[in-house]
Amino acid sequence: MPEVPPTLSLLETAVHAVGGAERPGQVEMAEAVDRSIRTGEHLAVQAGTGTGKSLAYLVPSIRHAVAESETVVVSTATIALQRQLVDRDLPRLAKALKKDLGREPTFAILKGRRNYLCMHRVHNGAPEEPEDALFDPFAVSKLGREVKRLHEWSSDTETGDRDELVPGVSEHAWRQVSVTARECLGVSKCPIGSDCFAERARAQAGKADVVVTNHAMLAIDALEGYQVLPEHDVVVIDEAHDLVDRVTSVATEELTGASITIAARRCGRLIDQDVADRLAEASDGLAMILEDMPAGRLDELPRALAGALAATRDAAHMCMSSLGPERKEDVEGATDRKLAMSLLEEVHDCAVRILDAFGEERDVVWVSGDFNQKTPALRVAPLGVGGLLRERLFAKRTTVLTSATLTLGGAFDAMARQWGLPPSEQVRKIEGAASDKEIKDVDGPKWSGLDVGSPFEHRSSGILYVARHLPQPGRDGLPKEYLDEIEELVNAAGGRALGLFSSTRAAKAATEALRDKIDYPILCQGDDATGLLVKKFAEDERTCLFGTLSLWQGVDVPGPSLQLVIMDRIPFPRPDDPLASARQKAVNSRGGNGFLTVAATHAALLLAQGAGRLLRSMSDKGVVAILDPRLATARYGGFLRASLPPFWTTYDPDVVRAALKRLDAAHTR
Repeated sequence: MPEVPPTLSLLETAVHAVGGAERPGQVEMAEAVDRSIRTGEHLAVQAGTGTGKSLAYLVPSIRHAVAESETVVVSTATIALQRQLVDRDLPRLAKALKKDLGREPTFAILKGRRNYLCMHRVHNGAPEEPEDALFDPFAVSKLGREVKRLHEWSSDTETGDRDELVPGVSEHAWRQVSVTARECLGVSKCPIGSDCFAERARAQAGKADVVVTNHAMLAIDALEGYQVLPEHDVVVIDEAHDLVDRVTSVATEELTGASITIAARRCGRLIDQDVADRLAEASDGLAMILEDMPAGRLDELPRALAGALAATRDAAHMCMSSLGPERKEDVEGATDRKLAMSLLEEVHDCAVRILDAFGEERDVVWVSGDFNQKTPALRVAPLGVGGLLRERLFAKRTTVLTSATLTLGGAFDAMARQWGLPPSEQVRKIEGAASDKEIKDVDGPKWSGLDVGSPFEHRSSGILYVARHLPQPGRDGLPKEYLDEIEELVNAAGGRALGLFSSTRAAKAATEALRDKIDYPILCQGDDATGLLVKKFAEDERTCLFGTLSLWQGVDVPGPSLQLVIMDRIPFPRPDDPLASARQKAVNSRGGNGFLTVAATHAALLLAQGAGRLLRSMSDKGVVAILDPRLATARYGGFLRASLPPFWTTYDPDVVRAALKRLDAAHTR
């Protein structure tokens, strides 16, 4: 094989092939990623929208994979970016670099087993569903139609990948034709194992230079004790601001009376009924106790709940023992046993984990229950995932973390702390890759931080308006002054507004209050599928879109359709959020500032993500309006403002309305 050209030469070829222009931030980032891969030192890179960060990490990753015959894993949080990488960026890049590399680099996408069709389940049917589904004729007929469509699709699909089924189906229907890793018989025992879509995807990934996966799969590979990703020595984590939440989600478990009942019913056909009945009785006991408990975090384990959990644990263990070791039996019997054992293990392990949580203080336990949830649930999640990431990710392979939003309060410290990397005051914006600052910590992994900036001229393209004159937000919905302010801003902008609200209730209240007062259409999240609403918003320049959490991070609408981003309040976590409050309490107990470390960091990240919706192309201009006056008046306001892009800032509503009217006029000439 000929000698592989250096990274910057390959980057120049790649940029030319895709019709782009070389950007200083992109070059700086590519050099830093290349250096990280060569030295083994971890790297965190903040790269603003428009930098071209995908090419900046893909080119050095591909070069390393080809030159060293190693696999590089690229992990991202969203399906959209996974598909962008696999369907657009990597195919073009592979063709562009083929000549220089001596061969065309290969790539594959890999998701969790539940994302692929299970042909064994398609042919043999799913186990019985909970009884409540059987008594809803509409649900049954809808489910039947969807399952019939899935069976027809199974004959046509080449990948079995759920994301390729358009339009999609409900989660209920998909469960009929898919299995979890625990439920899978295994390739050697399944009669259709050689044609398994999930195994085929894994085999393809094992031969690829670059494997694109998601944060959940990365977490499972690192935390669960069994390998799901191919051997790799480098991992690139895009959208790294979302890593902690995704890992926490994977490590969160739930126990309900219904889940225990299903486990008891599933194993009841395979073991002595008296043994299965003990588990069913434990289910009833736990359900009764949970019904009487208020929602919220549990700092102590009530005696009655401890007894119910112990009974559940012991009954599940008896059922597992009764099932006995795996036997050479018919496929149907093996399937039934595997499904029963899967559920029993989940129930048993979750009960054990909750009982242990109050002695070890590694986990947080809470009772959840709201209008969306028919029955209360007992949930358990890790107090933090930094230690896990430090031990099982950073200690094992070179890691590059990148996002448009990583420097909160002007430094990487807040994110580094969450990842389990040693924070340092030395980490700050670096003007050139050559002067990159190394983090010195003899006890922790070596890493460096780099902010390559953004191609946007924020001060001349955007205004940050903080409505300092408004009252502080209260708990009783949006104050009238806020609604009046939104009305004036939207009218000045001629529509073109994205309203980001801290709750669904606030978004709906603003929509209902303003639809009759302004002349521009207002779409509200929940009226239709979010993707369709964003599409309508982008296509009609005068339309407004109001919504909540997913819109803070998921909207990419360049051009005149979006010239005003409104945020109703600083998005602190709710005071009664069990996980956030427990983490805040833990920091305080160690002598730290729990509010700044947890609540303010959470808010800063969302504010930065929300503000990032405004400028999506070089020609975009507009206003980010934050109605919460605490951003200007509170002691922590400086930390939050330092997390936002460097827009020109004003507190004067007249100045902002005049600027919005000028922008509107420029697009209506």
